Amino acid sequence: MSDHEVQSDFVVRNELGLHARPAGLFVVLAGEFESEISVGRETDWVDGRSVLSLLSLAAACGTKLSVRAVGPDAAAAVEALGELLENPAPPRPP
Repeated sequence: MSDHEVQSDFVVRNELGLHARPAGLFVVLAGEFESEISVGRETDWVDGRSVLSLLSLAAACGTKLSVRAVGPDAAAAVEALGELLENPAPPRPP
């Protein structure tokens, strides 16, 4: 069975951008898929399973990111990760 490649663009909706906590959630979710995950901003592409790599994108609220997955569950991975970027969890209570 051949691997599929799927790529879509999403906008970071977290008001603080893709900072440590949402980047950590992204990495955990990416780890649930078999596909290789990459995240891009303009011409920079990083490993979607690395918090430090994601933070290096300096993605503030409103930043357009591309999510690319290559593997047997690529479509599901891109959909789930895009959902996480565009619909962040509500903030924790104080």
